This record gives sequence, structure tokens and C-alpha cells, in this order.
Amino acid sequence: MIVLGVILLVIGLVAGISILWTIGVVLVVIGAILWILGTVGHAVGGRRHYW
Repeated sequence: MIVLGVILLVIGLVAGISILWTIGVVLVVIGAILWILGTVGHAVGGRRHYW
């Protein structure tokens, strides 16, 4: 999810499409939150680890 967000960020910046940039930021933030919750040990979406 983080990688997809970064890809959308780059495409949005290069192409000048602001909606892709916004979606990319949201995906990076959500991916980072899920990653942090998974590493701390909280179950995310019924899974013990989130990769």
C-alpha cells in the first residue's frame, strides 16, 4: 500500500494531476499506520502481522 501510494504521488506530481497526488498521500498514511500497528503487535484486519 505504501509503494502504491508513492507511485501515485510521483505520477501525480509529474503529470500535474492533483487527485492522484491526494490519493497517494492518503495511501501512504494509511499504509504507514497499518505497518506501525502490525509491528507493535496489534491484530490488523484479523491478521497478527501486516506486510
